[in-house]
Amino acid sequence: MIIASWNVNGLRAIAKKDEFEAWLAKADPDVFLLQETKAHASSLPIELEKPEHWFARYRSAVKKGYSGTGIWSRYEPDEWIDGIGDEAFDSEGRVVGARFADLVVLSTYFPNSQDGGKRLDYKLAFDRALERFVIGLRERGRHVLIGGDFNVAHHEIDLARPKDNVKNAGFLPEEREWFGQFLERGFVDTWRRHNPDARDIYTWWAMRTRARERNIGWRIDYFVCDEEYWSAVRSTMIEHAVYGSDHCPIRIEVEPPK
Repeated sequence: MIIASWNVNGLRAIAKKDEFEAWLAKADPDVFLLQETKAHASSLPIELEKPEHWFARYRSAVKKGYSGTGIWSRYEPDEWIDGIGDEAFDSEGRVVGARFADLVVLSTYFPNSQDGGKRLDYKLAFDRALERFVIGLRERGRHVLIGGDFNVAHHEIDLARPKDNVKNAGFLPEEREWFGQFLERGFVDTWRRHNPDARDIYTWWAMRTRARERNIGWRIDYFVCDEEYWSAVRSTMIEHAVYGSDHCPIRIEVEPPK
């Protein structure tokens, strides 16, 4: 089972690009997680609202043109999960999920803590709320695979210029500390587990500075699973050569849920 995730930075915009269609045809995921869709489902053209040969679900922000998550699946899920049950975050369309047997897959768009940490408290509150939600799923016997834009580079190895960014959003100590503590509670950063020493491989590049051409990037998009599910993970991939957004897609292959 192949699951892909991509912060598309506007679904309507990326769908008009040849790169998107070409990548989707080549990658051919069974499940496709989208973040930063920036659209209400009802405002999308029909080919995106109800893509052919896919079951699709969106969680949109109340604010138009902002945030938003989605899932496209080749198989009808056993259950759709609309948000995490906290309106402070669900109103921004931060999480949508699908359950396949005992596996819950979540498309997640973590808040940006913003310049000067203006939204750091909000982001940390979201972190804790998502953690409670996920722990609750685990207590009910579910495995969990969280895919998406976490808006944090965990370690210095995860961005090109760590010393220049210690006070910048996405690399603040509080953000990194929560992520580390979350993993310690029994979760796995799947790509890093497979590639413990890999450097210079990123998932996001600032558009205004030609950072992608120089590979001055950050690894802020992840697949994170519970430790017990790790044995089902076959491979992970960062598709850093794929264009279309300021993020690149990531993929994971797992054993099909039973």
